[in-house]
Amino acid sequence: MNDETGCWSAGTVWAGMPLLTARLRLRPFTPRDAPRLAQVLDDWDMAKFTANIPHPYHEVDAHAFILLQTQRCALRQGAGLALERTTDGRLIGAVGFTLDENGEAELGYWIAREAWGQGLATEAARRLVRHLFADLGIGRVWATVHPDNPASRAVLTKAGFLPDGHLQCPVASRGSSVLSPRFALTAAQWRTAHDARPMLLVTAAALIDIDGRVLMASRPPGKTMAGLWEFPGGKLHPGETPETALIRELHEELGVDVSQSCLAPLAFASHDYDTFHLLMPLYAVRTWKGTPTPREGQSLQWVRPSRMGEMPMPPADIPLVAILRDWL
Repeated sequence: MNDETGCWSAGTVWAGMPLLTARLRLRPFTPRDAPRLAQVLDDWDMAKFTANIPHPYHEVDAHAFILLQTQRCALRQGAGLALERTTDGRLIGAVGFTLDENGEAELGYWIAREAWGQGLATEAARRLVRHLFADLGIGRVWATVHPDNPASRAVLTKAGFLPDGHLQCPVASRGSSVLSPRFALTAAQWRTAHDARPMLLVTAAALIDIDGRVLMASRPPGKTMAGLWEFPGGKLHPGETPETALIRELHEELGVDVSQSCLAPLAFASHDYDTFHLLMPLYAVRTWKGTPTPREGQSLQWVRPSRMGEMPMPPADIPLVAILRDWL
């Protein structure tokens, strides 16, 4: 591995760079996280299945944990990342890894009780695993789970991990150890599954009013990435062109007619969401018929380009903001 370029470049967790998923921002812990960590982890149901979380858990434990993550990352021995919810910036979990004596990565994760059952641990694990294989050049990732924790086992299964024997593991909160099932995933296995993921083509519009504001729509409750703000649009139907799909989607979602508008793409997004790859052309639209009205439970907001970066958005949309701001 090269120490300055490639997998060790500035775009890795070693340099403190955050990783984005559909609903999460995976970032380094800071001392400001200590009160929240103590609040979440001082919970027997959180600690009882984990190797390193003591019980009871105090703020001093949180500070020690954060310092340890900083030191491990500086030595490139591993990294612990806070899971920050994109919609509100709330810390709702952690994911991390430690490099073992073979240069393989041991994966670990936990999710706050308030966020259980939402698939967030799987989402975070998939993103970190991709970073380990694609960016850091790790050859194999493994993890253990407490035998009485089926939810943690399900996370690994959904992320593509396969059974790999058993390992005697400590349980800090119980002061004992347990024979835990181990799961593993190799870079080759991950690459085969990753290369088979579908390509999703969607189309989107930046509707621009006379004052230079752009219309943003929030994803309604019940949909993936609910609460995030995005450019209106949607998936292409079979046989549709992006322009035809955009005309249909804007009519269905907003009740506006852009069929007589000059539809020329301004930019496009290409983003890997781990389970699919998104391609999305963005069309700048200045003329339309009708008044934009939320027809599918979404909220609408006219936003000046200078403020668009303040809105929580899907990671695919974020790079388009700078392009649109420069163009306007």
